[in-house]
Amino acid sequence: MRQYILTERAHLMCPNMHFGIKAKIAGRYEKGKVQNVLRELELAHPFLKSGVAREVKSGKLYYCWCEELQAPIFEKDNSSQWSNDYSDITRCGWDAFHECLLKIVLYPGDEEFEVMFIAHHLLGDGRSILGLVCEFADCYISGKKPTHAEENLIMSIDELPKGSQLSAISKQMIGYANRKWKNEKRTVNYEDYRRFEGEFIANNSVSYIEEAWDTAKTEEVLKKCHEQSLSLNDYLVAEMMCKEKTSRVVIAVDIRKHLSRYQSGALGNYASAIAIEVSNQPEDIESVAKSVSEKVKKNIGDPKKLMMILACYLHMKPELIDAAAITVMGGFESEAGKFVGSLILGYKKRNGHSVTNLGNVDNPNLVEAMFIPPASPANVKTMGVLSVNHRLRKCTAYYQ
Repeated sequence: MRQYILTERAHLMCPNMHFGIKAKIAGRYEKGKVQNVLRELELAHPFLKSGVAREVKSGKLYYCWCEELQAPIFEKDNSSQWSNDYSDITRCGWDAFHECLLKIVLYPGDEEFEVMFIAHHLLGDGRSILGLVCEFADCYISGKKPTHAEENLIMSIDELPKGSQLSAISKQMIGYANRKWKNEKRTVNYEDYRRFEGEFIANNSVSYIEEAWDTAKTEEVLKKCHEQSLSLNDYLVAEMMCKEKTSRVVIAVDIRKHLSRYQSGALGNYASAIAIEVSNQPEDIESVAKSVSEKVKKNIGDPKKLMMILACYLHMKPELIDAAAITVMGGFESEAGKFVGSLILGYKKRNGHSVTNLGNVDNPNLVEAMFIPPASPANVKTMGVLSVNHRLRKCTAYYQ
């Protein structure tokens, strides 16, 4: 069955919709062995040999499997220069219609080596690509072949939990934008978007801040959180609020358990996003974290709030979503695109803050790993968090 691009559409024509997982593998580097493992991954995951294609009659976009597509591999010498390599490899943007949705950087070593998977967001969300890296490590070190997992993306709002329908006001806003777009009779050409993408990347440099917690610090923070019935995520969101002097942080939420057609280990996007707002903040992180915890539980417990952004995408004209970024930040003219890009997606103010915590992975074949988050143009700072064997690492992308 064809997998159509629906809730993923906002990733197609927006700059910097790529991210990375950089991991240190507990074994000696062998080029031939790496190539064999990558072939096993391709057999298990159809999206690794898929690009975007358009149906001739309907105009719908879907993931098209292509035998010739293959992830490009780059061998580099110095993993401490990863951010330069990451920027160099993605500085021309990403042609999702003709390129593999994954790029791989390898840093050879005699006892250990490092790998960086750079993924377009159309390939999957952070947890999908983290799972791919873990499968790579397990296959390389232990010989465990990855399990075949067909992708089953969200095709309809009926697949979301009961109560996920948009509110009357949200429906009115989306309906207004859809009608306005229809009357404008406009379409964003992908070649025009690619030119805009290249100009945006050239004129909006992204830098990265890394921070590592050793096991002792991670356990100390977890103990504090446990004593106050808080999650580590509550603490991380509160920490960003206090450091950045902001009352609003958007967090990613894994929704796999709500999707009946999801196959464990499959690539694709199975996440939503919610905004956490805490006004009149106290000064200490722990007190802010308590307020964050209450807000998170309230939002996650309400399907209408949890699934709102996905429901918006499912109700919105796909071509209107394409116009959002280029209208607000580029030269495309569309009142409907401006409405969506400014008021719904935040491309006008570009002052957002976001945290995505992929949690902890216990894996003896991984020494450490770091999640490099997508530098969303709507955000001034985006923080990615990942723990491997209870060693936590943060990576924050920010526009200079």
